[in-house]
Amino acid sequence: MFAIIQTGGKQYRVQEGDVIRVESLAGEAGDTLDLTPLFVGGDSALFGDAVSKYVVNAEVVEHGRGPKIYIRKYKSGVQYRRRTGHRQDFTAIKITGIKG
Repeated sequence: MFAIIQTGGKQYRVQEGDVIRVESLAGEAGDTLDLTPLFVGGDSALFGDAVSKYVVNAEVVEHGRGPKIYIRKYKSGVQYRRRTGHRQDFTAIKITGIKG
């Protein structure tokens, strides 16, 4: 059985035992989360009001920061050059079950 969940403005396809990186969530390592699925699949597909009784259980594994991404700006003819960086925060969660 698998489910599609939405968190941080993105959708993820998850199964029990998966460890995924999502945008930063509140909670310490070891805390549990209950996520609402948008779609539940497997033997039969469920979506809409049919998945309202389902819940995806997850456990926070760790918090961290992703790799540094460099942004370069350049304008020709005016000697304008800028280089900045960005590191996105993430939360790694482990899917412990899909119940319903």
